[in-house]
Amino acid sequence: MSAHLSDEDLQAAVALRAAHPTEVAAADASGLSRNAFRNRLKRATERGLAGFAPVMPGFEVKQVSSRTPDGAWVKQTREAGEVFEVPAGHEVGAVSALVDDENRVRLKWLKTRAVGKAESVIDAVRTAFAEYQGAAPLLPLPAVSDADLLTVYPLPDLHLGMHAWGREVGESYDLKIAADRAREMSSDLIAQSRPSREAVILGLGDFFHMNDQKNQTPASGHILDVDGRWPKVLKTGIRLAMDMIELAAQKHERVTVRFLPGNHDPDATAALTAALAIFYERNPRITVDDDPSLVFYHRFGRVLLGATHGHTMKPERMAMMLAEDRPVDWGECHHKAVFFGHIHHETAREVGTVRVESFNTIAGKDAYAHGGGYRSGKALNALTYHRHRGEIGRHRVNFLPPRLAHAA
Repeated sequence: MSAHLSDEDLQAAVALRAAHPTEVAAADASGLSRNAFRNRLKRATERGLAGFAPVMPGFEVKQVSSRTPDGAWVKQTREAGEVFEVPAGHEVGAVSALVDDENRVRLKWLKTRAVGKAESVIDAVRTAFAEYQGAAPLLPLPAVSDADLLTVYPLPDLHLGMHAWGREVGESYDLKIAADRAREMSSDLIAQSRPSREAVILGLGDFFHMNDQKNQTPASGHILDVDGRWPKVLKTGIRLAMDMIELAAQKHERVTVRFLPGNHDPDATAALTAALAIFYERNPRITVDDDPSLVFYHRFGRVLLGATHGHTMKPERMAMMLAEDRPVDWGECHHKAVFFGHIHHETAREVGTVRVESFNTIAGKDAYAHGGGYRSGKALNALTYHRHRGEIGRHRVNFLPPRLAHAA
């Protein structure tokens, strides 16, 4: 590579150019391509090896203009400073570069960030939950349990910790309202669902409205309307998730729990998962899936399911990922479906043989969503699958706003 050429290599190129009438003839004599030979002449000029006085230490030649056959003007620039070292407790978060017309780096900007923000939150949760490790109670087995059935409880976009002012958006929403609503509707839904032996509680992302005490979306920095201090929101979310898991464990013999990260709460979801994994560590009936990826896969007999929040890909891509990431399961399963959150309303269609579905949220609308004209129903669903026949039914609990409940 040209960056590693020695002064001797460059001086040899300069001597060949001086000994031949044209640059083309000199390149041919060197055995190099014309571009490679021209590049050596440029590097020689930069290092001050092309026939004028040596460049001052710490400088390089930036421009050469011939004044007379015997002279030249040389523009020099100050050399770079000391080697940059990332400050303690930080890591490089982003790199930007200024390049010349040959795509060589002339300037580089490094942006650092604190190391392990998510890890520090998770470590704090683990420390706080150390005394509760494996402390989940062993509930009695349900009286009825159908081994051929699986029930999936999608929980999309609860936005726990969001604040909405009823006078502004038509319906109030805060930390207490969200937790109470989720408990009440989940209890009704689980009570009416099929007595399947297996169940999956599937958080489809944005379980929390904010990721941390900054009260901004992590990627875009969008300012959020929040209710409550962040530690209070996190604690409420952990307790709510435990209550929902234990409700499901009263109905189903085996419960798998997975909370997917959303665009609002990637680190908060990791903290929630860490707390749940510690608490249920020794409970043989409850499995907390602590996979940190953005996607979830689950096979049940001839049924293959996938899920993601939906902020990083379109449904078509998720359907293809199901085939690419689980090729054996894909070939052996006759029934396939993928689930999304993120858009807050229901959609369902087929992509090839894959049913692609999104769900309503039970969350209220903040000022941003209300002002943008976003409207949708509010409901929770339970989907029941037979291990050979695929989906055989679903149950639904609709949210009835208090003003309509009173009117009824």
